[in-house]
Amino acid sequence: MDEIIHVNEADFQNEVLESELPVLVDFTAIWCGPCKTLDHVVAKLEKDWEGQVKIVKLDIDNNPNIAVQYSVMSVPTLMLFINGKEVHRLVGYQPKKRIIKILTPYFS
Repeated sequence: MDEIIHVNEADFQNEVLESELPVLVDFTAIWCGPCKTLDHVVAKLEKDWEGQVKIVKLDIDNNPNIAVQYSVMSVPTLMLFINGKEVHRLVGYQPKKRIIKILTPYFS
């Protein structure tokens, strides 16, 4: 399993908006407890969805302009982008089964 890519304001356009695959962006912060809990769920999803969905992390403290642009008010926030457009958003910690149930219909 590859390490999950960390994106920033400089490469967000290329890595997320111009991706041929759907992209799940994990908006996170170092100080966020629920984000740390979600990390292990996201790592499993990255393995399960390999080749179907690209998963990236974005630290909102280091990339505030993107957080503002997408109105991310709390972390963790998971945002699914398809063809450069946000198609779904999940705010707060989510169990793996719920994430799969909600997001899989968008790309399967």
